[in-house]
Amino acid sequence: MNELTAKIYPSCDAFFNTLKMWKTSNQKLVFTNGCFDLLHRGHIDSLLKSAALGDKLIVGLNTDRSVKQLKGSKRPLMDEQARALMLAALQMVDAVILFDEETPYDLIKFVQPDVLVKGNEYAIEEIAGYDIVLARGGTVETIELTKGYSTSALIQQIKDL
Repeated sequence: MNELTAKIYPSCDAFFNTLKMWKTSNQKLVFTNGCFDLLHRGHIDSLLKSAALGDKLIVGLNTDRSVKQLKGSKRPLMDEQARALMLAALQMVDAVILFDEETPYDLIKFVQPDVLVKGNEYAIEEIAGYDIVLARGGTVETIELTKGYSTSALIQQIKDL
């Protein structure tokens, strides 16, 4: 195991001890999630904004199966191991946890973050796990997305070449 793979957790069970240590040391935990297929500037900007809201940034990453359910049979373009490794290589990301469901609701229930973050294309009530976080006194934040950056737009640009 190297420094990068040490930040990648295939399940909640694998993340349990790290989570317990962070909670015991009163770290402010920030959670966000996504597919992160073809990592781009919009992703980086969102992760930087998310990380600034607390001490530890935990990123829920959709598994390949989950991405296919959400985005269609031709996605993801990059497998979950590659996507997890790229996220783990980012300095602002402290943990990457894979989840197999369409939403990270169960993962959020497990992590119990202090701050839940998504892009401002969502209303707070549409964000999976918002109720869990608010019920325990946490906050749910929506952040401004960087205009002009999306994986779907990148895929279309490549097709148009």
